[in-house]
Amino acid sequence: MLASVALAAFTEIGSTIPSNGDLNPYGVAIATEDIGVLKTGDVLVSNFNDHNNLQGKGTTIVRFPNPKGSPVANQLFAQINASEVHCDGGVGLTTALVVLKGGWVIVGSLPTQNGSSSTAGRGCLIVLDAYGSVVSTIQHRLINGPWDMTAYQHGKTAYLFVSNVLNGDVVVGNPHVVNKGTVVRLTLKLACRSAKHPILKSAKVIGSGFSQKADPAALIIGPTGLALDGDDLFVADTLNNRIARIPDAIHRRDSAYAGYDVAGAFFLNAPLGLAFSKHFSILAANGGDSNVVQISETGDQLPTIGTGTGSGGLFGIAINLNDTGFYFVNDNANNLNLFTS
Repeated sequence: MLASVALAAFTEIGSTIPSNGDLNPYGVAIATEDIGVLKTGDVLVSNFNDHNNLQGKGTTIVRFPNPKGSPVANQLFAQINASEVHCDGGVGLTTALVVLKGGWVIVGSLPTQNGSSSTAGRGCLIVLDAYGSVVSTIQHRLINGPWDMTAYQHGKTAYLFVSNVLNGDVVVGNPHVVNKGTVVRLTLKLACRSAKHPILKSAKVIGSGFSQKADPAALIIGPTGLALDGDDLFVADTLNNRIARIPDAIHRRDSAYAGYDVAGAFFLNAPLGLAFSKHFSILAANGGDSNVVQISETGDQLPTIGTGTGSGGLFGIAINLNDTGFYFVNDNANNLNLFTS
């Protein structure tokens, strides 16, 4: 078993609501260098709902200037208009949010027309520069409802791992489980002679057959959190209440299907956000009870870390830069918080 990690009470960093009133914070990502308006340690948060609380219509990313454990006011990093992107269905920013070296910010969009899953579009990935300006849109036949994302960067090449939750007839008819969720690896070139922005070079399905279902309260439930440790990709299989492992994720040429079981049941309760660190190992943010579960790579679970956010409050989670705690969003209160050890 892992050694128990004592955590102090969390600090509320600040509200995630921007001036346009967007709600339901989902994605959390941290800048690792000073570039553009971004400074090392800045925390970015994407909003999924608009000011009327309609899901799949949020258009904003807010920035918390290097909180360092203290409350700070959010600043608008980006407000993305549908006319700026080539995205099937429009803009509805998901948990899929990463910051690459060079200041490139990439965010997933799973848009709806009226907040219901029956009107969801395929979506896309949106690329912004370090000033929050849209520079390109990534569309591909394998990108269909990008729900979460993690990344690995090597020099001028970046590998994006994206979970997709709209494959099959998941939004047709009465809510039912469709085992067609995927994890796709996208290879990007970050510096090309033909373009200054990242260019998609290839796309490969490395995970498939994950359960997904339309849901009136959550819009879509399907494979969510992704966390990379070396060449192992861990996936939060939300509907099946398990953490799966896809080995050789950076290099594999085929699908690992729904991956290998790492952990299930016990303290897990509909895991959503996922993160990995050497200090905490795997952290899974439960959607069912809003607890955070620590899991070793061999599947051992520790007692849960209570966040006090109430059922359904957790989603995105990210390890802070010095690996002494983690940021998480509280969907119920629309704020960003920090746990520290």
